[in-house]
Amino acid sequence: MTENSRYVRFDWAIKRILRDKANKEVLEGLITVLLNEPLTITEILESEGNQDAREDKTNRVDVKAKTSKGEYVIVEVQLTKERDFFQRILFGTAKSITDQIGIGQDYGVIKKIYSINILYFDFGYGDDYAYHGVTTFHGITKKDSVLRYNNDKEERYISESTKRITHPGEVFPEYFLLLVNHFNEVAKTPIEEWMEYLKDAVIRDDTTTPGLQAARKKLAYMSMTEKERRAYQDYMISVHAARDAWETLRDEGRAQGREEGREEGRAQGREEGRAQGRAEANLDHARKMKAMGLPEDVIAQVTGLTVDEIHSL
Repeated sequence: MTENSRYVRFDWAIKRILRDKANKEVLEGLITVLLNEPLTITEILESEGNQDAREDKTNRVDVKAKTSKGEYVIVEVQLTKERDFFQRILFGTAKSITDQIGIGQDYGVIKKIYSINILYFDFGYGDDYAYHGVTTFHGITKKDSVLRYNNDKEERYISESTKRITHPGEVFPEYFLLLVNHFNEVAKTPIEEWMEYLKDAVIRDDTTTPGLQAARKKLAYMSMTEKERRAYQDYMISVHAARDAWETLRDEGRAQGREEGREEGRAQGREEGRAQGRAEANLDHARKMKAMGLPEDVIAQVTGLTVDEIHSL
């Protein structure tokens, strides 16, 4: 790859570039490919995850997208594995739901949410690189496939907004997991081209995939200022250093946690010992990584500690 054809990685772009509404075509393209429906981002929503600061623990953008139903989208990038990952993305959608509705408002104002999670770490044991999760209801006794609304029959029990709904899946959140490290295909389809960019920052010159045409213009490495390029290079060094450190320190933490657990004879003692060992090892790892000069926000991503906790070490 030549210098002129280099593109910045998506995890950097989503933190520094794509929150600008002027660059929304890139995110619109990714979301369009996943939802298989053209849409327009109408608003970048202000939230904790949208704060553009070096101390950000996560790279997250909340957007309001205009589909046929005026829906919401959460796009989140994670570089390192986090405990309770599914609870984390559940919390993100739950918070976005509650943020939509005010005291006394009818529940019908709540719009559907799509949670798009781009993971730069090994996760699970599946063979695919892209997963999609939806909520469905199945009959326990009659085994009917799904619960549906009959708007004519049930009209007096449902609100005006609900009359537009024929299936529970039109209301409940949907989740997308894009496992970047699992992608090893020759890119032929739009989703494969997006995965190729997410993994290797490669965009084909002749691409027609939604979002990637805009990315070629907006995310070119050589179009950045010298200051931006230095910041990007420092970021990538930190990412690779943190990943290498995490692989080593994770093994040490597991060993220390097991040793702490063995010292307790009872099951409860073993669990407490493991938990204490993991916590102490995590703090020790944070101290070592801080001594290595890694940025506090990167250490936070790796260890799960807060920036304040790391700052006080």
